Amino acid sequence: MVVIELCRTVSWIWKHLWAARGRMIGVESSMKELTTIPAHTGHVTSVLFSPDGKTLVSAGMDETVKVWTVPQWKLLRSFEAHEKSVNALAFSPDGTLLATGSTDTTVRLWAFSSDELLSTLRGHRRTVAGLAASSDGRLLASASYDATVRLWSLPSGEALSTLEGHPKNVTAVAFSPDGATLASSGLGSAILLWSFPSGELMHKIEGHEVAVGSLAFSPDGRFLASLGYEQTAKLWSTEDWTVVRSLHLGARPGFLAFAPDNRTLAVGREYNVVLWSIEDDTPPEELAVGVKGVYQLSFSPDGGWLALAAADKKVRIWELT
Repeated sequence: MVVIELCRTVSWIWKHLWAARGRMIGVESSMKELTTIPAHTGHVTSVLFSPDGKTLVSAGMDETVKVWTVPQWKLLRSFEAHEKSVNALAFSPDGTLLATGSTDTTVRLWAFSSDELLSTLRGHRRTVAGLAASSDGRLLASASYDATVRLWSLPSGEALSTLEGHPKNVTAVAFSPDGATLASSGLGSAILLWSFPSGELMHKIEGHEVAVGSLAFSPDGRFLASLGYEQTAKLWSTEDWTVVRSLHLGARPGFLAFAPDNRTLAVGREYNVVLWSIEDDTPPEELAVGVKGVYQLSFSPDGGWLALAAADKKVRIWELT
């Protein structure tokens, strides 16, 4: 019994030391957690609000995708077709199509309103870790551990091309708002920038170490945000691809997402999320999550809510207005 109690005490101390370490760069936010949804039977790997803001989609290691009503946060329906963990989600801009990417190496396209599986996109040899749809709704990009990015036509799902240039796993893809640039990253310090409609590699930007796990363009297209495994978030100007601002996190990074207002970047890390103002030197606000393993983040289209996917099988909703 003494050994058991000692282990529990050490575990409690370790958890709170990590939480305290994470708070060192920011100030605690006055915003409070609105609700917690027991969403999946495995880690929740991804969350994404629909373009109309009426639903929230979550994906998990339990091989399922679930749809929740907003703002009631009640389960509306489930998508079940993948054979392994579902890691990535992407909507077409009009919200009619939902793409899901999985460890089973496939991308699946769904008619979102009817739950109908339209097509299964095959071609990757390893885990699909990231997805992004172009703003005109014609292209879907998928990032895979097989070191490639694949491009698919929407809504047909026809395979178009394979982008090669990364040395190892590709984990993130993001289209610029005008659809002219696709950014991709993964294991390796470089972020690759692809020009469209040609699909040619136009630039490599360096500044991180080891790996870049998450990418996001600001809604107005002025910035590209990146999250490096050296515990640093960087903001790049899309005019000349130079770093205009950096934030050292002091903890293992998770995922990042821009708020619709173009002024705030949410950055996930162990035990908390920080809201970083990209316009001034205001100290980042901290949302204390209290669970190790914050995965993806998603703002609602109106900026009123922030959804968090976490390793404790739950989705957390924060009210930001």
